[in-house]
Amino acid sequence: MNSLPSVAELARVVATELADDRVRRHNEDLPPPNIEEERQIARIAATSAIARSRPSTPWGFDAIGEIDDRTMIEEAIAQVLGLGRLEPLLEDDDISDIHVRGSNPVWVKTRNGDRMERSPIVDSDSELVDLIRRIAARMGHREQRFDPANPELNLQLPDGSRLFAAMEISQRPCLIIRRHRFEFSSLSELSHRRMMDPTVAQFLGAIVRARKNVIIAGGTGSGKTTLLRALINEIPRHERLVSIEDAYELGLSHFEDAHPDHDALQARAANMEGLGEITMADLTRMALRMDPDRVIVGEVRGSEAFPMLLAMSQGNNGSMCTLHADSARSVFPKLLAYVSMASTGVPTETINLLVASSIHFVVHVQLAGNQRQVTSIHEVIDADGISIISNEIYSMGGPGTPFAALRSTTAEQLEEYGFARVREIVWN
Repeated sequence: MNSLPSVAELARVVATELADDRVRRHNEDLPPPNIEEERQIARIAATSAIARSRPSTPWGFDAIGEIDDRTMIEEAIAQVLGLGRLEPLLEDDDISDIHVRGSNPVWVKTRNGDRMERSPIVDSDSELVDLIRRIAARMGHREQRFDPANPELNLQLPDGSRLFAAMEISQRPCLIIRRHRFEFSSLSELSHRRMMDPTVAQFLGAIVRARKNVIIAGGTGSGKTTLLRALINEIPRHERLVSIEDAYELGLSHFEDAHPDHDALQARAANMEGLGEITMADLTRMALRMDPDRVIVGEVRGSEAFPMLLAMSQGNNGSMCTLHADSARSVFPKLLAYVSMASTGVPTETINLLVASSIHFVVHVQLAGNQRQVTSIHEVIDADGISIISNEIYSMGGPGTPFAALRSTTAEQLEEYGFARVREIVWN
């Protein structure tokens, strides 16, 4: 009597059947199957394989199996068409980050900041490598290899999550997934979550409507992208936006009603022949040819800082970006370092003049415990040689009257957009 196939054996049967179907379609000049057609082919192949392994009763009926066939079939299909034991973690809306190290237990981080250990998603390190390669083959928008010669992988999953994987350069193969919920929170919602005081929310909304150029700075997971989305939500619907990202994280395409006239650009690595690379700096130059009212840079981390500053200083006011920095003041030397990566040969004093004429406000956010908070806001005043002069107009819990240090001309302009300086901030 034949024994029932294992899940791995069923997966091989399914993969072979799908490959044969693709070859047949190609030879007959037919379009490739969609995901539902693939699942149907896979289910029929797996069901048939189980039926062939079973003995028949004297009446011609298959003997009743001792295991749940449906579970085996779905596991086999998930291994080939899905993400195997990784899928339940991706389907859990409470999980924000997933960290996988070989066949060790998985660590996840929840939306409220808690960290928990979960069961391994693979039984061996080589199985994790196979899973990552399968993800790259099925879910990448272009050909991407994952092997000793190409030991890192960076791609976006269909739900918008960002996946990074490494092998060879790491002690064991590893997989990190950062989940993104494409929701455009409003400033009032962020205030309700205590990310900022209502008066700070009123101020931030006013500087967006007044078309001020803003940098949002902070550490990893501090809420930079969340705040940037909320600021984008303050931009009038009729304005044309062009976003520039290393990876699609802002999700403008998910909110066509709020911003119908927009284009989203994404950087691209070179192919296996070393051709076709499109850098963030390339995209920044392209964006200026696309007639934008505002340019939104998802994250500045290199030579794209120079064309971005030029764009901001040449009339594209109201542009915004995020930047990794541990304080508002550390933004300025980081911008200087990033511009130097462009090998422009421009003196430091000239770069600082460009920064001072381009950036109006720097907003710093911080993750304290499990709470994201706007901790500091600086208004850029001028440049003095190798230094940028800025006033800290708001400091969470700091001494003095918030926003009292705003320049009078700025304060008068912001009054037209709904913000008036206050004597004190009172939390609800």
